Amino acid sequence: MTGFAKKQCIANGHKYTIEIKTLNSKAMDTNAKMPSRFHAHELEIRTLLNRLERGKVDFLLTEEAGTAAGSQLNKALATQHLQEIRQLSDELHIDPATLFPSVITLSDLWVNKEECDLDEEEWSLVAKTIEEAIAEVDRFRLQEGEVLKRDFVKHVDAIEQRLHALDRYEAERITTAKERIRKYFAEAAIKEVDQNRFEQELIYYLEKLDITEEKIRLAKHIDYFRHTMDTEEGSGKKLGFIAQEMGREINTTGSKANHVEIQKLVVEMKDELEKIKEQLGNIL
Repeated sequence: MTGFAKKQCIANGHKYTIEIKTLNSKAMDTNAKMPSRFHAHELEIRTLLNRLERGKVDFLLTEEAGTAAGSQLNKALATQHLQEIRQLSDELHIDPATLFPSVITLSDLWVNKEECDLDEEEWSLVAKTIEEAIAEVDRFRLQEGEVLKRDFVKHVDAIEQRLHALDRYEAERITTAKERIRKYFAEAAIKEVDQNRFEQELIYYLEKLDITEEKIRLAKHIDYFRHTMDTEEGSGKKLGFIAQEMGREINTTGSKANHVEIQKLVVEMKDELEKIKEQLGNIL
């Protein structure tokens, strides 16, 4: 969800700069700063920014006025002052032209254009520039997404490789379990053993250690994770849920392992999964 864009436009002698920065966040969190005369369009600006869907969004709109456009004459007030000056000049027999330079520089005759209403043409150009900035942020995010996808594929492949590696220890693990039980009987000096009962108990014990279902479910979760990455947009939360299910199967496999090499593979799978979870917060 990380992105950045900076766009500029010029309208009515004003130079506008739009900056948008996005960071990771579970929800849409928009912080918008703009000149006061844009406050009437703030809802429209936030609606445009909502296209970014999720993340911490910092929006900054700044305005620079040229020397010719920095202020605007209040014509009505200026006309009123000049009429009063003419009357006073007639009474005092003074040429009104000598007073004009002093009158025209009165501060109350000039209104900062920042305080003027924004005309539709000017707003239309600024809105278009905001949309261009949002599109640039999206392109930035897509580039980051491609990098993250390649990283996810690498870690998912590593988990799958270790999942397949479990098979080589399965037969050894069962043989070891049987020998351990027989050793217990021998150490306890139990000479007469009901073979049928012994086989039943052994099957029950081995069923508790069986990880076949966990392996099947983990393989399905891996396939689902890949399918979701390839076919669905805005799937960050869904991928998070799938990763959670993958972790559940890996943990159960570890609790049933009862074999040092399988435990090592489980630890390695957990490590790869954590690397995936760390980056899932960056996905929409």
